Amino acid sequence: MSHVVTRIAPSPTGYMHIGTARTALFNWLYARGRGGKFLLRIEDTDRARSTPEASEAILRGMAWLGLDFDGEAVSQFEQAARHREVALEMLSKGAAYKCFATQDEISAFRAEAQAEKRSTLFHSPWRDIPASEHPDLPFVIRLKAPRDGQTVIHDEVQGDVTFKNADLDDMICLRSDGTPTYMLAVVVDDYDMGVTHVIRGDDHLANAARQSHIYHAMGWSLPVYAHIPLIHGPDGKKLSKRHGATGVEEYQEMGYLAAGMRNYLARLGWSHGNDEFFTDAQALEWFDTNGIGKSPSRLDFKKLDNISGQHFAVADDAALLQEMSEYRAVQGEIPFDETTNAMFLTAMYCLKDRAKKFGDLLDKAQFITVNTPIIPDGKSAKNLDAVSRGILMELTPQLQNATWDRETLEAIVAGVAEAYEIGLGKIAAPLRAALAGRTATPSVFDMMLVLGRDETIARLTQASN
Repeated sequence: MSHVVTRIAPSPTGYMHIGTARTALFNWLYARGRGGKFLLRIEDTDRARSTPEASEAILRGMAWLGLDFDGEAVSQFEQAARHREVALEMLSKGAAYKCFATQDEISAFRAEAQAEKRSTLFHSPWRDIPASEHPDLPFVIRLKAPRDGQTVIHDEVQGDVTFKNADLDDMICLRSDGTPTYMLAVVVDDYDMGVTHVIRGDDHLANAARQSHIYHAMGWSLPVYAHIPLIHGPDGKKLSKRHGATGVEEYQEMGYLAAGMRNYLARLGWSHGNDEFFTDAQALEWFDTNGIGKSPSRLDFKKLDNISGQHFAVADDAALLQEMSEYRAVQGEIPFDETTNAMFLTAMYCLKDRAKKFGDLLDKAQFITVNTPIIPDGKSAKNLDAVSRGILMELTPQLQNATWDRETLEAIVAGVAEAYEIGLGKIAAPLRAALAGRTATPSVFDMMLVLGRDETIARLTQASN
């Protein structure tokens, strides 16, 4: 198989759109799964909107999603001289021409065509005028597109898509100020970067037809195209701010796990049988363009929560701790100290089950992060009445020299419950209040094991006084 090269080419608009993130993921999976290259190009030709901050946001989004790219990020704007060179080469080959029509003339043509209910596609009168008759005026360079017949784009997702050449214009490749247009720049960059597969949103399908004429004019072979349907909101309308988060970094801020996000985004518009939950390794092995559907997919937060939760459950504890620290940093929180982090690592087994986001996990871990002495909240304070405190006083000395494992702890607590002729639940409530100061916590034995003997006894002693 020939060497695969894919790319993601986002415009820096201030954040990385979730649709761009999914396109990046598809390109990454396709290339990495085939031992190919995955490249990043920033389409920063729109100088008004392109800022270093906006480019940074794209790099941050890619980094969070774990989508590593090969080499340096390429700036489209910096390749302008090369784009101009290609426009001039097409001109010298007769595949492009100088057009001296002014904006006013084009507007007048369109107004007239509209009034006469004709096509408003502008046909330049300069297309076949020899250079000897050219005026000394500003001009644009237009591509000499075929006027008859049709252009067929072979697409891996959409099948063969046919465009009538009569509907495609002689697009501008170089503006009168000498700057290249986006349509030219994309083709030249893809060719120069050796891109073999262009996987992008199906809003670019018509562009592929127009861009193919530049490839033909230059005698370059076309890449393999795969145009993927866009992402819609839960209501089936094009995804926008009103549906909630459209920027990928917002999902990190909400506390989703990057692995869960990758899994969920891969399933948005692509499928492998009925598999909903899968690992990166499986996605890399399975991903292919023939699994991409033709209809738009809908963003579904319930499904995202579910998949994120499944990834929490199987995540490596140390990796989870690392990602939790990054999540807290994004929230502007001060990092935990080493002792706290060590406790988190010990506790991860009982924190990560049933967590869908980092907020859930940190909420469960409140017994680790709480300030001591613990002041129980209203609900749990009720569980520390005189009788309960007496029970804790009875229990505490028995823990002093006990072997600190679950079996022993369970036996000691069960023994005290039996002596008082109460159920385990009745003793668990004051234990929760003493150890965490609240009613919703992991199991009391998990908390005791994580806190260790000294801290457990200190908290019980304080609560029973």
